[in-house]
Amino acid sequence: MSKTAPAGDIRDTPLVDALGERYLSYALSTIMARSLPDVRDGLKPVHRRLLFAMRQLKLDPASGFKKCARVVGDVIGKYHPHGDAAVYDTLVRLAQEFAVRYPLVDGQGNFGSIDGDNAAAMRYTEARLTDVAWALLEGIDEDTVDFRRTYDGEDDEPVVLPARFPNLLANGSAGIAVGMATNIPPHNVGELCAALVHLIKFPKATIAKLVDLIPGPDFPTGGVLVETRANIIEAYSTGRGSMRLRARWAVEKTGRGQYQVAVTEIPYQVQKSRLVEKIAELLAARKLPLLADVRDESTTLVRLVLEPKSRMVEPEMLMEQLFRQTDLEVRIGLNMNMLDATNTPRVMTLREVLTAFLDHRHQVLVRRSHHRLGNIRRRLEILGGLLVAYLNLDEIIRIIRDNEKPKGKLMRAFDLSEVQADAILNMRLRQLRKLEEEAIKKENTALAAEKAEIENLLTDEKHRWRVIRDEIGEIKKRFGPGTELGRRRTEIGEPPAAVVVPLEAMIEREPITVFCSEMGWTRAVKGHIADPREMKYKEGDRGRFVLHAQTTEKLVIFATNGRFYTLGCDKLPGGRGHGEPLRLMIDLPNEHAVVNMFVHRPGRRLVVASDCGRAFVVDEREVIAQTRNGKQVLNLAAGEEAAACAPVVEGADAVAVVGENRKLLIFTLDDLPVMGRGRGVIVQRYRKGGKLADIKTLTLGEGLAWRVGRNRRRTETALTPWLGKRGQAGRLPPKGFPRTNGFG
Repeated sequence: MSKTAPAGDIRDTPLVDALGERYLSYALSTIMARSLPDVRDGLKPVHRRLLFAMRQLKLDPASGFKKCARVVGDVIGKYHPHGDAAVYDTLVRLAQEFAVRYPLVDGQGNFGSIDGDNAAAMRYTEARLTDVAWALLEGIDEDTVDFRRTYDGEDDEPVVLPARFPNLLANGSAGIAVGMATNIPPHNVGELCAALVHLIKFPKATIAKLVDLIPGPDFPTGGVLVETRANIIEAYSTGRGSMRLRARWAVEKTGRGQYQVAVTEIPYQVQKSRLVEKIAELLAARKLPLLADVRDESTTLVRLVLEPKSRMVEPEMLMEQLFRQTDLEVRIGLNMNMLDATNTPRVMTLREVLTAFLDHRHQVLVRRSHHRLGNIRRRLEILGGLLVAYLNLDEIIRIIRDNEKPKGKLMRAFDLSEVQADAILNMRLRQLRKLEEEAIKKENTALAAEKAEIENLLTDEKHRWRVIRDEIGEIKKRFGPGTELGRRRTEIGEPPAAVVVPLEAMIEREPITVFCSEMGWTRAVKGHIADPREMKYKEGDRGRFVLHAQTTEKLVIFATNGRFYTLGCDKLPGGRGHGEPLRLMIDLPNEHAVVNMFVHRPGRRLVVASDCGRAFVVDEREVIAQTRNGKQVLNLAAGEEAAACAPVVEGADAVAVVGENRKLLIFTLDDLPVMGRGRGVIVQRYRKGGKLADIKTLTLGEGLAWRVGRNRRRTETALTPWLGKRGQAGRLPPKGFPRTNGFG
């Protein structure tokens, strides 16, 4: 029985090493041949093979269309040994104007929609290359890039495209590999060209300067980029980061005070139909209390109509709720992970990406120049031989007629090369015309001049960069500003302020008039009542505070115990009857009374004073109470009470204080400290038993005003007699000052 031959070289290998080796091979294959783009042309292998196959099919922008099935068949049959669905999906995406900023495929037929609809089957659709794709392929026959054998060894395919167009940043890229991913948003090619030209002149330009030229991504679906410049610079400096993108919207008046919001651009890669469904779901779940309805009125242009529940709803509040809960605002990731010129995956900064593209264009220019120079030299050699033939025409004819093998004789007689001798022997009789001789002389002169120019180009690096700059300028002219493709679609907006959507935003905003009587009965009447004398009070009671407010605002109440109370206008009783006692709405002890009541204005300052003549300035935001029992701001000693509280008027530079002893004192506002809580400083001195009656702020140039009667005011501008320093006693007020010792 014969022995069987050995099965091969069998090695004992630990399982861990075998798995690691095979997984590493798989990971590298995924990274380099599938998921990460090349920094030079911005393409993955499937995109590159697709464009090259379409070029081989002569599907240039000026030619007719061919069925996509034909294109896909050529790609998978010659270059890309994968399923047809993957290749067709790639072709479809490159043709979608809402998916690619500068489409590389010109599609004819149904290629899907922004609603997420699928494209028609490849047997129904047709395609050809766009001008942008043609710019990527320009010069590929001029030895500008390396070629390699295809998977079956029958054809050649380019390793990278010449890429006259800065495709990586212009169209962006996204992909997930093994252990790494990439996400590069699209940008405006006009801005990219400006940055490239600047980088040629200043190779060490800062990222901040490049961001001046490229302020941010430019998405095919538009929108508004709401990210701070500092974050954008940080993202481009590290190659990683994220940016906020919002839908573009506008308010449309519909008459009678009504309005609606029209959304005309939605964020990149958001499916419109799914967005509308999400808004409708939130609406049904009552999670959008400010929204009444949503309608999709889109045609070829996006148009979503949002109807508010009430005309009193602020559009900014409505949109802020939608931005927080729906994809009307998204965060676009930036991860500039790609293959560099040595096929090494790494994260690059913005300057490194632009520099890599310029280096590639420089290498393409040098290789193209060498290729052209070689062609010119070969042609000049042939033309030189033909010119020798014209000068010695009779002798050449004789040699050809008298010799069976005239080639060697010609080479020896006129010192010709083999190529020149073959060219002479291959001449036709009609080329002996005088006119043909003149054409050859002109061609020889032109090629000699071009040869000298190319040789000068290859020896002068600055000249080469000037040529590259001119090429970039041509791309900018073809696809940049002034063209339909070149206009910026995504607006660079200001980062939105931190809009807080309070509980009050859930309430319809309506104007009201708040009435509070001397006995504390409080109510709110719809609308701003011009003449409060029409209101009726309980017998023996009369009005004290009348405030114009909105249902979404808050009331600030200052009491004699030195505490501030906060009360929402929406919690006030209606205008029927006499209202309700204020003490039932806030925990105000019976022994204390209300000193002042006013509508809360964030950012305003207040002057608070006790009856002992102490006062200070407090920020109104510091006095807002979160509970019914208020917030202690003015500290009081035994036997003291809060006596006055007045807002600091805009432009105020002085404080007026009047005591129960009818003494008036005016001093500078800067003499009062700003505190959050405390007793304050002495503002006016009194004899034993004297107390402060009222305090207010004023602008000295405008004078001191006080109320006279119900609706009149009087102003005193000559205030010199009452000007003094804080803590003095003051003087008797001007004639006509109220006997109540209050400013009103």
